[in-house]
Amino acid sequence: MESLHYLLMKSHGMFSHKILLEASKIGLTPGQPKVLDFLLKYQEADQKTIAAYCEIEPATVGSILLRMEQAGLVVRRQKEGNRRSLYVSLTDKGMEAANKLTDIFQEIEGMATSRLSADEVENLKEILCKICDTIQSEPQNKRTNR
Repeated sequence: MESLHYLLMKSHGMFSHKILLEASKIGLTPGQPKVLDFLLKYQEADQKTIAAYCEIEPATVGSILLRMEQAGLVVRRQKEGNRRSLYVSLTDKGMEAANKLTDIFQEIEGMATSRLSADEVENLKEILCKICDTIQSEPQNKRTNR
């Protein structure tokens, strides 16, 4: 059997490829599906919060948001009392795209897990959460000094 890191990278790459292919059919570019999914779940956030949640550099999120704003998917506005941060939320067009994207996610997840039982899917999600939590909780300097 292949190593864990190889299997994680391969499955992620294959899964991402399928999602980006389907997302492109509804006019989305790479990076936009993560942001739409986040905003569908949390409704509104500043650029820094979106970047952290989506594991994307803030500058990269800025360019993604600019394209999304130009496409009419999101709107950015200042909140009263906070002139330094712009808050991002979905437009009606963005909400429609996010709902289509949810269908895409469900379809691809269903295909990818079609050979697994419901218990195996839940176990897989629990294991992946543990892996993410473990990596995230390890101090940054410990990870980069190896």
